[in-house]
Amino acid sequence: MTIFFGICFLFFGISTYAQCAMCRAALTNDGNIEQAKAVNDGIVYLMVIPYLLVALVGYFVYKMRKSKSKSE
Repeated sequence: MTIFFGICFLFFGISTYAQCAMCRAALTNDGNIEQAKAVNDGIVYLMVIPYLLVALVGYFVYKMRKSKSKSE
């Protein structure tokens, strides 16, 4: 399990910029560089929040199960 989390944190430093096809078509002009960066940052922000929530819930479930097995 620790190895899995280590591999996951290894990839946090990799920059991920992705866009849907419609966003990409609308922002491909050279004049929209700042707007394209803002859209990319927004997409990454929206992508990260669900993963953090799932990780927090998993952590608290792990702690509850560990403390429950310790008290038995």
